Amino acid sequence: MEWITLVYLVSGVAFIIGLKRLSSPKTARSGNAIASLGMLVAIVATLLNKQIVEFWQIGVGILIGGSIGAYFARTIQMTSMPQLVAVLNGFGGGASQLVAAAEFIRLTRSGEELTVMTGTTIMLASIIGAITLSGSFIAYAKLQGLKFIADRAVVFPGRHVLNLVLAIGALGIAGYVVFDPANGTMFLAMHLVAMVLGVLLVIAIGGADMPVVVALLNSYSGIAGAMAGFIINNNALIITGALVGASGLILTQIMCKAMNRSLANVLFGGFGSDAGGGGGGGGGDGPQGTIREVDAEGGAMLMAYASQVVIVPGYGLAVAQAQHVCRELAELLESRGVEVKYAIHPVAGRMPGHMNVLLAEANVPYENLWEMERINSEFDRTDVALVIGANDVVNPAARHDTASPIYGMPILDVDKAQTTIVMKRSMNPGFAGIQNELFFHDKTRMLFGDAKARLNDLVEEMKQIE
Repeated sequence: MEWITLVYLVSGVAFIIGLKRLSSPKTARSGNAIASLGMLVAIVATLLNKQIVEFWQIGVGILIGGSIGAYFARTIQMTSMPQLVAVLNGFGGGASQLVAAAEFIRLTRSGEELTVMTGTTIMLASIIGAITLSGSFIAYAKLQGLKFIADRAVVFPGRHVLNLVLAIGALGIAGYVVFDPANGTMFLAMHLVAMVLGVLLVIAIGGADMPVVVALLNSYSGIAGAMAGFIINNNALIITGALVGASGLILTQIMCKAMNRSLANVLFGGFGSDAGGGGGGGGGDGPQGTIREVDAEGGAMLMAYASQVVIVPGYGLAVAQAQHVCRELAELLESRGVEVKYAIHPVAGRMPGHMNVLLAEANVPYENLWEMERINSEFDRTDVALVIGANDVVNPAARHDTASPIYGMPILDVDKAQTTIVMKRSMNPGFAGIQNELFFHDKTRMLFGDAKARLNDLVEEMKQIE
């Protein structure tokens, strides 16, 4: 029908506009709403065009799924957002698997011919969807810290050969099934082999690289969705899947660039394993000098009489849910005439934009958020850099220590400030598993404890300063 094609085109335009607006914190909320509206229009049009099942069954599915989605949307903590994204990626891959399997069963049972083109598309959607499903739930388990799997990279001799054998095996089975679609057992075997491959690919990746993996799996889910769209001849699904696949790949590339690492190194390097180098290198695991501590009173005095303070938020800020008291501290400083800026590293936190969203939740003005490329030139004239729960993204070893596993990674140049105050619970290393030499610099002062509690102390001390 011509009207359905037109509706899908309108939905596709809405998706593109939504993605464009998601690129800025100022327009992200409206972009999300526009894209959601486009999806709603596409869903309603599809249901009106093809009544696959009874409408009451569709209503029940929408009610159950919508209720679950609304519950998680309202209750999920920002620190758990990467886990939620990983799970949603898995569901997307699983949905593509089901669509491919349903069409395969329909064709084989009806006696219709399974053309090479249709068969190939079904097999690719199945394989990519299966890898996405199993890999995403392993990523979730690692991010969530579940006990049955280590968050570090789990590597073993010959893993690359085994993965190659599984990949070739899945593709070989797929080719066999295309030319012998009556063999349903082999079709099931292909799914199982692909799911095992997804597990093995992700367990070999350490926690520090999980954000990259989640972005890549998001791309996989989009590609699988686009394949599913070709299978059932649904233009809206093709457009949506292609956009998700492309944006996921672009995001993956941006994150790899932010860490100065190639995608191949992330996927196959075993970074973060006991044998793979995470925790080794030039950073070392033990103390490298004298730690200089500061209390809340001293920290407040340093910032109260500063001209410029740059706040560097990290994952520790998110864990402590301290974004609101952080904003309160910044407002107190601004009331004293201090210029306050927030330095945002692309991979601070556990997913791209994590810190932006966290600070936006606390109503921090967008214009106060400075990306790494802009803020680094400001540290030379910064009196105090306040680092809250960030670690690897402020480690100076990345600039000069060729033996460090983070060597070459672009960092925030907080060590160039007149004074750096680092807020941490302990001296434990970050995701990369190496000690941060910033902690031992002469100009660095450590303020240990829970970020929210220590920020509250700073606020109270700031109020006492005349």
